[in-house]
Amino acid sequence: MNIPLKVLVIEDDPDLAANLVDFLAARGHLVDAAGDGVTGLHLATIYSFDVILLDLILPGIDGITLCRRLRNEGSNITPVLMLTARDTLEDKVAGLEAGADDYLVKPFALREVEARLHALARRANAAFAHGELRVADLVFDPKSLRITRAGVHIVLPPIPLRLLEALMRASPKVLSRNELEHAAWGDAPPDSDALRAHLHILRNAIDKPFRPPLIQTLRGLGWQIMPPHGSPP
Repeated sequence: MNIPLKVLVIEDDPDLAANLVDFLAARGHLVDAAGDGVTGLHLATIYSFDVILLDLILPGIDGITLCRRLRNEGSNITPVLMLTARDTLEDKVAGLEAGADDYLVKPFALREVEARLHALARRANAAFAHGELRVADLVFDPKSLRITRAGVHIVLPPIPLRLLEALMRASPKVLSRNELEHAAWGDAPPDSDALRAHLHILRNAIDKPFRPPLIQTLRGLGWQIMPPHGSPP
């Protein structure tokens, strides 16, 4: 059974964008949309998505440049499905070399788009599950659930561990309260003080005995895990 995805649609054709958003939303997915490259790059950089649906020809920043900047400047590894009306080998190669994971030529069936998005998300999740997550001297192994910082073994209760995993997978992106609550409790989060309490436990384990602190609070936006500016990576 396929799970709902958080999808970013970057497409300047308003009719096609509306069709994609309406279809994916009706299928249970959470969808954000941008009609130009600048807005799309901003959303992809600030927020966390499972997959990005990216048009090749966009106003402001074209899809090739946007994808390349995500990969090279933002170290963003969110899977990208690129859409284009161009059907030449050169265009396909250019998109893949810029960092796209898959390619669909217009016109396409909406059900194929969804199938491709699910395939990309599954592939990305499998890759994450088999690799260590690292932020500065903090290391988390998703297979063994072993956590170390500066070589010191750290043990966390289940909810703080889920919060840590979500923050490290998204790093250096900022995760909102809703995103962290969903990572910890799914669609049934407890009262509003629960997240704060579990983040306090996480900070006491990950940051309090060490320097510099890695968990950053961005007032009004959410939380991220990364070294402070000026600290070694």
